[in-house]
Amino acid sequence: MLAVQDIHTFYGESHALQGVSFELKAGETVCLLGRNGAGKTTTLRSIMGLTPPRQGAIHFEGKNIAGLPAWRIARMGISLVPEDRRILPTLTVRENLEIGEYHRPGSTHTWTVERIFDQYPMLAELANRDGGKLSGGQQQMLAVARSLMSQPQLLLLDEPNEGLAPVIVQQIGQLIDELSATTTILFTDQSVHFALKHAKHAYILEKGRIVHGSTSQALLQDTETQHRYLSV
Repeated sequence: MLAVQDIHTFYGESHALQGVSFELKAGETVCLLGRNGAGKTTTLRSIMGLTPPRQGAIHFEGKNIAGLPAWRIARMGISLVPEDRRILPTLTVRENLEIGEYHRPGSTHTWTVERIFDQYPMLAELANRDGGKLSGGQQQMLAVARSLMSQPQLLLLDEPNEGLAPVIVQQIGQLIDELSATTTILFTDQSVHFALKHAKHAYILEKGRIVHGSTSQALLQDTETQHRYLSV
């Protein structure tokens, strides 16, 4: 479904990604691991077109999307949940969902506000509450639900557990597992335990490069690699 091929992404003169390459197959859940500043968020932003790579290719469903504007990439079937969630604080939960609605031609997904509320009763109970009055965990659930309203084939989640209580982290893990049955997912995280529990494959980024790629089970057993690239 997705092939990232030797991409180089810059912030001004800062060379953030230095030849990143990896692939996702349809139906996979894959995580990107690495310390702060390793390039995880930049990788997602490069795929989404928010920080386009200066070099390399990103093929989605066989089409090179590198350099396309983010709105076109979104309409092709990729949705990003950013780390800061971007919930609109003066709009209600229902309104936040409605502004994310897009019926992509040819999509077999059927996410609607009603289906979101049926699937996630917590959001239904908060339907008329302003986004700015939600807790961090409630905002994260809403952000993920809003991303589904564009009927994505590929869902990008940037640090979905950042700043959340352990009980909410568990709920986010369950949500990822549920969505993985119908949606291809690429997410970033700093928690090895969480990432390897909910992803089938893992890649480790270090200073803008992929330094390791394997199944989650293999990385779980490879304590040397974990210590080398992921320990604080």
